[in-house]
Amino acid sequence: MEPIRKHTGLVYPLNRSNIDTDQIIPKQFLKRISRQGFGQFLFFNWRFDSEGTPKKEFSLNDPKYKDASILVAGENFGCGSSREHAPWALQDFGFKVIIASSFADIFYNNCTKNGIVPIQLTEEETQVLIDRSESDSYTISIDLEQKTVNGSDDFHASFEIPEYQREMLLNGWDEIAVTLTHKSKIDQFEAELQQSRGE
Repeated sequence: MEPIRKHTGLVYPLNRSNIDTDQIIPKQFLKRISRQGFGQFLFFNWRFDSEGTPKKEFSLNDPKYKDASILVAGENFGCGSSREHAPWALQDFGFKVIIASSFADIFYNNCTKNGIVPIQLTEEETQVLIDRSESDSYTISIDLEQKTVNGSDDFHASFEIPEYQREMLLNGWDEIAVTLTHKSKIDQFEAELQQSRGE
């Protein structure tokens, strides 16, 4: 995975709460055998009508959010099933950071395992970001080392993230990479085990 220490990007506001993983990536698109290609199906039922035509009323189809890399939404983002395809779809579409007032636990962990930074702010703070990015193009900067969010204006907020997940994101590690950081100890254990067995 790509290490993430700081990121500055355009905000896409999704002023909804309880966005579940079936809305993020509907179940009919889960048969792909690769992690790539899910972005085209992101929020499919909201973005497209029954004939596959983009819905003008859904904000993600607005050209002004075309290059957005930070999504801001309401509470309980990523609830529902535990499908890991949800962060795959968000990442494949181009989102690197998800900000919400609360997350479903499994979705939160799936984000950190796949290189997306999930940031929990207060309801008031997330609403400020939503309001400002709905009214005009709005850019914010994320600093994962300092655990801060700074707007292109006077917005400033701090956030917390478990240190284990923060280290994974800062270093671009998945769980296999984390395991390999202990390779010398693993090799030593295997050698001692073989020796005790007389191998």
